[in-house]
Amino acid sequence: MRLIIGIIIVLASVGGGFVLAHGKLASLWQPYELIIIGGAAIGAMTIANPGHDLLRVLKSIPGLLTGSPYNKALYMEALGLVHDLFAKARKEGLIGIEDDIESPESSEIFQRYPKLAKQEGAVSLVTDSLRLIVTSNVNALELDNLLDLDIQSQEEHAQAPAEALNRVADALPGFGIVAAVLGIVITMGAINESAEVIGHHVAAALVGTFLGILLAYGFVGPMSVSMEHQANDEKKFLECLKASVMAFVQGYNPQISAEFGRKTIAPHVRPTFTELESYLKGQ
Repeated sequence: MRLIIGIIIVLASVGGGFVLAHGKLASLWQPYELIIIGGAAIGAMTIANPGHDLLRVLKSIPGLLTGSPYNKALYMEALGLVHDLFAKARKEGLIGIEDDIESPESSEIFQRYPKLAKQEGAVSLVTDSLRLIVTSNVNALELDNLLDLDIQSQEEHAQAPAEALNRVADALPGFGIVAAVLGIVITMGAINESAEVIGHHVAAALVGTFLGILLAYGFVGPMSVSMEHQANDEKKFLECLKASVMAFVQGYNPQISAEFGRKTIAPHVRPTFTELESYLKGQ
């Protein structure tokens, strides 16, 4: 929703100001300039990035419409999941959660939290860390370092689409200049035409520069920043799970382990202690 609102504001501000200054919107419609700028940008992005990153850029764009999934409800499910796993481990022993972490898709505990189960990175972090606890003698310091490496790797993976789109935004003003230069070349070829024809060609060339800058700073650049924010939200989400896992490894009970995770959550999406306690009891 924020993406649509932002696009409307940018277009209304730029187009509205132009019309109020007695400009004609039709003169800004230069499809051939868009083909030059857009095609060059897509080609450059294709050259610069591996195929899997290009696909992830396309898959990330719809997420800008829906907003970040890392809201209070998802955090509640995450803390509920680790709490239930830890409670079962204390009751039945670590061996009791082996089936849950080996096959989370068929685990009764994971099925209680459908939103969390869709977060592959978070599920992987929880199951892999608990698998290490169950099957090896890894100590808290070693596990802490391993989880940091996991989070760092997932963060770099999540940031790749934003970085790819940001590089395109940086290049768009240059491609706008390319379109403008080509427009001037066309103008020079029509130098013997009337002043009206020459003026039309010059205006079209200048629109190329205008479009390159507008697309870069009005749309593509902000979209890359929004993707970066979502990647940072994912990192904070993983750090919440890590805090809970580390608290459990250090001997805290499931309720307190979940509280360690709660404390890492940003204030605008953090459930209160009472909210979390009621939620865990309800689950």
